Amino acid sequence: MSPPVLVLCRLLPDTFTEVADHFRLLDFYASALPIDAFLAAVAEHADPPRVALVFGGGPIRLGAELLDAVPSLRCIITVSAGINHIDLPECTRRGVQVANAGDIYSADVADYAVGLLFDVLRHVSAGDRYVRRGLWPERGDFLPLGSKIGGKRVGIIGLGNIGLAIARRLEAFGCVVSYHNRRRREDVAYAYFPTATDLAASSDVLVVACTLTAETRHIVDRGVLDALGERGVVVNVARGANVDEAELVRALAEGRIAGAGLEVFEDEPNVPPELRAMDNVVLTPHQAIFTPESMADLRSVVVANLDAFFAGEPLLTRVAASDGK
Repeated sequence: MSPPVLVLCRLLPDTFTEVADHFRLLDFYASALPIDAFLAAVAEHADPPRVALVFGGGPIRLGAELLDAVPSLRCIITVSAGINHIDLPECTRRGVQVANAGDIYSADVADYAVGLLFDVLRHVSAGDRYVRRGLWPERGDFLPLGSKIGGKRVGIIGLGNIGLAIARRLEAFGCVVSYHNRRRREDVAYAYFPTATDLAASSDVLVVACTLTAETRHIVDRGVLDALGERGVVVNVARGANVDEAELVRALAEGRIAGAGLEVFEDEPNVPPELRAMDNVVLTPHQAIFTPESMADLRSVVVANLDAFFAGEPLLTRVAASDGK
């Protein structure tokens, strides 16, 4: 019998066809059971007694309660790059291996971040709405004027794989890049700032690309937004909770910053109505990673990690407890 793989994420059409060909998928979203009953059924019928889990985050947090429900679980593969939805220390304590999607999404998210920035600065979506509403013949040229991207001082919070890819793209447009990180990188020449507030004070644009940890939750708070200033723009392609959303709404409403491009939100899929009503804000439904190319790469990474786990070999994109700090 094929090895059992518990699936706790919604599968895009054809994304995991290859996974289903190799493994026995126990798919929560394809069942009619509530989560507790589903996990109990998995625990009862798991054979052999080593189960892997393909996980997508969302409303389900993987911690002690879920691990208790399926004692045979020994490997977790999350289809996201972020790992904030997994209790890594608890997994390490129990001998449960964890892997993520690695850096397969970096290029797509970096492209998306630059696209959001262009949209906010040049009012692309706002102009589209202006034309579709039939306002051009009635009111004439669309205002206010957009702003060019060349020469902008762009501060990036989190210069990991995604942040670095964003930096290199923006350099090509003539932007002056600087960053804030947990630690200074010795392999880049960009200016480093020890705090997000210092970075914001020296930036026209603030791009959020860091992981979500206890230290980075609400790293963009009122102080950072005020330091960015009334002409500043925020772009968030990290996690919604990296930005204090209530303070962001207030800053935009009061004109204390100029605009925002938001791919993620604190309470997805719920977006504050104040944001939806603002023409200087671009909103998208957490879709930056979804391209045919990245889904093909995801299939390969998931299958490779599962093959490695059931063969007793090291996981391809394994993460450790320290990576969640």
